[in-house]
This record gives sequence, structure tokens and C-alpha cells, in this order.
Amino acid sequence: MEKKRVVLTFPPHLIDQPITYNLIKDYELMINILKAGIIPKESGRLVIEMGGERKAIEKGEQYLTELGIKVEPLAQEMKYYKDRCVHCTACVPICSTGAWDLDRDTMEVSFREDKCVLCELCPPVCPYRAMEITF
Repeated sequence: MEKKRVVLTFPPHLIDQPITYNLIKDYELMINILKAGIIPKESGRLVIEMGGERKAIEKGEQYLTELGIKVEPLAQEMKYYKDRCVHCTACVPICSTGAWDLDRDTMEVSFREDKCVLCELCPPVCPYRAMEITF
């Protein structure tokens, strides 16, 4: 199974349509919504991770494009600067996915990139700027 993270930008007339449901039902994709923002009657933006067979992902992307949804690869990543981190743990309680974790034995903070959904909550709370989201 492959995974692909994409940013979907919806035109106003598609905001109330069951797009993710159709991706799951018709294309047998696993959809993980990472971030969503909708302004009624104006626009919608959805960051998702699609999981499934490569051909199913390609067909799902084609379906989205044919509907008029702009599909772009997610070009963000979390950069962790270990040399700046003093293990103050400010990032740990704000992280709902457990990407930032505290080892209670060593009292050191660690970062698990595979758990990060780029919600953008942790960089503002880090007093040492030990992390940033890059594009």
C-alpha cells in the first residue's frame, strides 16, 4: 500500500459534496484528514493523506481534478533542530498525535516524523525555535 499527502482546494460549488466519501467508496482509498478549512460559499481547503494501491490513488486524483478540485502535493515538512532543543517539553502537551514525546527515564524530547500531521501548533510554543515547518 502506498500513501500520498495532498492539498485539495475546492471551488465554492463543491464544498457541500461528499468528496472524501466517494474517494473511500468508489476508489477504495483510505483517507486521513490532516487539516481542513472551509469558508461557506467561498472556498475550501483540505489536507489529506490517501492510502491505497498506486492505480487507485491515481484514479482518485483524476476524479478530483475532473470535478474541478485543485490537487497539489503537500510540500511541507517539520524540521527539528536537535542542537537547539533543551528538552523543556513545551511541545509535548500541545501535540495531539504524539509526534513529540518525552522519555521519562532520560527526560529527553524526541520527534516522530511519521506521527506528525503538520498542524502547526508546536513551532509557536517552542521558546528555542527548535522546530519549523518548511515549504
